[in-house]
Amino acid sequence: MQKFKDKLLNRKKEIIKIIEDLNNEFKDISSCDIKEESDFASCSANSDNNIIILNKLQQELVEINEALESIKNGSYGICKMCEEEINLERLDIKPFAKYCIDCREIIEKERKLS
Repeated sequence: MQKFKDKLLNRKKEIIKIIEDLNNEFKDISSCDIKEESDFASCSANSDNNIIILNKLQQELVEINEALESIKNGSYGICKMCEEEINLERLDIKPFAKYCIDCREIIEKERKLS
């Protein structure tokens, strides 16, 4: 369990650093004096991409915090849908996984249908 906790904490630190860097980049962009329309378009596209990245990182951070909480309460590694143990190889790749492979496939299929 400690191995997964360490992985989660390390990834959390990485994400926090990336988020700080992105926020600093947003501040730099907002303070730029853009005179050319092409420069504005380029900055705007970069900002849009950064917002998408920021949203994904913030979601991952939420999931990491949930996984750390589940380690504390003893429910780590249990699928939220079928309540079976999540395969250790899956947790090794994605230590904040909430679902086993089978349940994750079901969720993905449902999302595609809706």
